[in-house]
Amino acid sequence: MPVRRATCVPILLALLLALLPVPRSQAGDQPPPVRGYVDAHSHLMAYEAFGGKLMCGKPFDPRGIQEALRDCPDHAGNGVLAWWENFTRYGTPFGTHDPTGWPTFKDWPAYDSRTHQQVYYTWLERSWRAGQRILVNHLVANRQLCDIYPLKGNPCDETATIRLQAQRMHEMESFIDGRSGGPGKGWFRIVRDSAEARRVIQDGKLAVVLGIETSEPFGCRLVNGSPACTRADIDRGLDEARSLGVASMFVCHKYDNALCGVRFDGGVAGAFVNIANFLGTGRFWQAETCTGPAHDNTIAPAGEVGDALAPILKLLGLAGITLPIYPSAPHCNVRGLSDLGEYTLRGMMKRHMIVEIDHMSAKAAGQTLGILEEARYPGVISSHSWMDATYLPRLYRLGGMVTGYGNAADRFTSEWRRNKAQRDPSRPFGYGYGLDANGMGALPEPRTGGGAGPLQYPFTSPIDPSVKLDRLSEGQRTWDLNTDGVANYGLVPDWIADMRAIGGQELIDDMANGAETYLRMWRAAETAPS
Repeated sequence: MPVRRATCVPILLALLLALLPVPRSQAGDQPPPVRGYVDAHSHLMAYEAFGGKLMCGKPFDPRGIQEALRDCPDHAGNGVLAWWENFTRYGTPFGTHDPTGWPTFKDWPAYDSRTHQQVYYTWLERSWRAGQRILVNHLVANRQLCDIYPLKGNPCDETATIRLQAQRMHEMESFIDGRSGGPGKGWFRIVRDSAEARRVIQDGKLAVVLGIETSEPFGCRLVNGSPACTRADIDRGLDEARSLGVASMFVCHKYDNALCGVRFDGGVAGAFVNIANFLGTGRFWQAETCTGPAHDNTIAPAGEVGDALAPILKLLGLAGITLPIYPSAPHCNVRGLSDLGEYTLRGMMKRHMIVEIDHMSAKAAGQTLGILEEARYPGVISSHSWMDATYLPRLYRLGGMVTGYGNAADRFTSEWRRNKAQRDPSRPFGYGYGLDANGMGALPEPRTGGGAGPLQYPFTSPIDPSVKLDRLSEGQRTWDLNTDGVANYGLVPDWIADMRAIGGQELIDDMANGAETYLRMWRAAETAPS
């Protein structure tokens, strides 16, 4: 039976369309890029960590801001008994502060206050409205710090703390949903994979990724040189982490554990952490003078005495006896990635997780990069400037990502320039920050350098020109970046606007490409051979 002309025309058109080249965004190779900035390292629920009494205030409370943003009971009066706040803020256990939070906020939050809530949900919302599209929230725990701090409301078990914080994250999502029209309507969306994150961002919302930063993952303590966990413990722990939706994880943090040695803290903080390392593991850090370009932070004191005793200290270390005496810098932790650490790393790769390489000793980081390179595994990130910079080219060649620690705009910009110079030019580049909010580190202080004038208010968001912002106010307090720095998360847009005056449009473009770069790295990890 002959085919009529009317039928032939659409058939011919369909054939012609099939032969035409399909845009990449429609071919399934690469979806349309998203635009927005990324915080790859913060801790919204740290108030539940360290026994639940060390950090004051919450990111939300159903009873209202007056309940969420109040000081700890032991800070009452003039804060003289808040010895941990005083130590981390002033370098001494002695000090005072006005403990009143809402509504006056006289002394906190502040960029240099480590124990007061820095991420109330409306402050985070201000950053999202200005263009933030990814927040990596690390569920954080530290058993040894919990044991040291005398006040407790929660157990010190790190796994239990991680579970509780994951629960609180979902409660916060539901809380915001309830103020946005119902389930699924809120701007704060916890995501489990890169595809879901991309859909959330394309919908104009904030994709919240769960990570883990803990000192003894899955109970993998190091006790007098012996591991307190097994491969079966690691497998169970990784499976539970994935069931919680965790996509990114540290293998070690602050103290040596059964998986790897850590990158030392320096200065006064380093001396304190070293003592805690001894209390937790039965041993002080062991260091040697580095022979290669990569190194850890310097432990004090160090020098001639340590050099003279180096052979004896090494023999004592082999016998399990350590002393806080160190050779001349540069220092390298003698501990690298253990067999159990390599098993954990390969288990993360098998489960397509993102490897957080910060906090690993120079030796452990080098070994980790070697394993990732052998497997051509791109899922690796340095999220807050705690890795030796000599490793940056290797990380970039893998397809990994780097985000800088939250410093003042001039210092942040200088680090961005240094890091970008190490990039792999064959790969797209995006940048971000790891603010480490609620991580007991300082937030960006007021800028004093950079050659630019003060930030002028009101200002336009550099990422989303449709958003205009004036000084942030809460209760009776108004903050100004020029004098207060990033006193809380709500001043992140001000901080990025200040960066524009230092780094220009190139930096802003790299920050705006941060979310897309993170998603591509994450997707590459998900599709890597297991």
